[in-house]
Amino acid sequence: MGIVDEDIGRVREASDIVAVISQYTQLRRVGRRFQGLCPFHAEKSPSFSVNAEEGLYYCFGCGVSGDAITFVREKEHLDFVGSVEWLANKAGVTLHYTESGGGEDRRRKAKLQEAIARAVEWYHERLLTGEDAGAARSYLRRRGLEGDTVRRFQVGWAPDEWDALARSLKLSDKDLTDSGLGFVNRRGRQQDAFRNRVLFPVFDAQGTAVGFGGRILPGGDGPKYKNSSESAVYAKSRLLYGLNWAKAEVVEADEVVVCEGYTDVIGFASAGLGRAVATCGTALTEEHVKLLRRFARRVVLAFDADAAGQNAAARFYEWERTHDLDVAVADLPPGVDPGDLGQSDPERLVAAVTGARPFLEFRVERALATGDLGSVEGRARTAETALDMIREHPDPLVRDQYAITVATRCRLELDLVRAQLEQRSASGGGGTAAPPRLSPPRRSDLRDSPELEALKLAVHRKDEIVGLLVPELFGDELCAITYELLQECASLHEVIGRGGPEVAEVVQRLSVEESQAEPIDVAARLWEPYLEHLMAEAAIAMSAAEPARQIEIAREHTWLRLKLEDVRESSRQAGAIADLLAWVGEPAEDRT
Repeated sequence: MGIVDEDIGRVREASDIVAVISQYTQLRRVGRRFQGLCPFHAEKSPSFSVNAEEGLYYCFGCGVSGDAITFVREKEHLDFVGSVEWLANKAGVTLHYTESGGGEDRRRKAKLQEAIARAVEWYHERLLTGEDAGAARSYLRRRGLEGDTVRRFQVGWAPDEWDALARSLKLSDKDLTDSGLGFVNRRGRQQDAFRNRVLFPVFDAQGTAVGFGGRILPGGDGPKYKNSSESAVYAKSRLLYGLNWAKAEVVEADEVVVCEGYTDVIGFASAGLGRAVATCGTALTEEHVKLLRRFARRVVLAFDADAAGQNAAARFYEWERTHDLDVAVADLPPGVDPGDLGQSDPERLVAAVTGARPFLEFRVERALATGDLGSVEGRARTAETALDMIREHPDPLVRDQYAITVATRCRLELDLVRAQLEQRSASGGGGTAAPPRLSPPRRSDLRDSPELEALKLAVHRKDEIVGLLVPELFGDELCAITYELLQECASLHEVIGRGGPEVAEVVQRLSVEESQAEPIDVAARLWEPYLEHLMAEAAIAMSAAEPARQIEIAREHTWLRLKLEDVRESSRQAGAIADLLAWVGEPAEDRT
């Protein structure tokens, strides 16, 4: 489902980008632009600039750029549709969706989320005031979850009754079932999904209630943990408990801690680390990783890395490569629950995250630390255990560095360890080597240059420059593409939409910069090296040509030299450039 293009355009036009950005940083007018401290990185001198007329921003400090939709996506961590909806709500624009029934689907989800939000309040109030919740309150106090913490995380209590919630909320059978709050039993009566459980409400990244995780009290009947069933609003492979509370700190630290349980998240928060999240009864998935990558680059695993096994290791290495992540492991005491450690020794829990080590380093170090290094046989076994882990890594340079570590610690010949490592890897004993990491895309050098000045003029004074240049004059390919699009498109937003991310970054930056240069002077500075290049090519071609062709090339070379002299003389620039534009537009065989 998408939003019709016309509505997206209306949202862009109706959105006051200065008002939107001013909610996050103070802006002041400087000439025709607005400037302020960048809301995306810490700085003392303002380097963030906004073009209110075009609805674009650019930071000269960290390079972020975009329009109002981009800004909302980055600051509120929404997807594109969510950002447009956010702005539309602010601007009073009614949206239309491209797929039939799309609007109805969103209304349906909103209704289910409203029902779950009511359930969150009901269960929470029952925990705080219900006479039957005494045992639950005692259990939470024993776990270190006092009143303020319970209120902060809206912990609830599902009483040991068949339909207490259903009777209170009075939902239809379909709403009760579709929301995951209950079901209709074989007798045709509504029944609650959760009974006799402490409930931890689960919210999506935007803070919308979507489900629950329930923990049975000690000695109770049934499975220890129970989560909401999959629904239109609850998909555990894409949800992370606590992200709604943690995301601000995650972004600031560029790091997120991933736990296994709800109380682990609360334990980290109690220890002063508010950047912890937990999976909802499932292993960490790539969907989780994609979600987390929107907020941070470093992921610290706060669970047993050895228990993850070889398959998980392969996934982690692939995610590091594909999503440009750093995966580390918190150095937790063996067998200690992070939630309990957060209550009993918060400083140790903080130290575990601070001292987190790369995933492979953690596993290899543990293998070496627990191995028998006191005998020849023990060192050999320990080395083989560590090498089994090292083989899982796809990068041969990384594997070799750890081979050196193993050889040193186990007092083995390095060449022998390397041979053993690569022999097994080649025979399929280890992971398959991943393709090399791609280099980042080439970016144009946008320091002061005639090409930069020409693009500035094309952005701000298009009519004055486009009649003086052709894209061939730009030696940088990105600048040439950008100029060609600026020449063709009716608006900067059309250029950004057609040009891709590199063109978008260039245009967004230039939208907040203006050139004071004279267009004719800038054009002459671009024509000059172009003519010199053509003359050099002509000289090379003349040396290898037949005598008859040499005369034609010499005539062309002379004409180019005369035009170069004219371009260098300010009084003759305009006429020379007009001649050159006509000459470039002619078929090659008709040129002078």
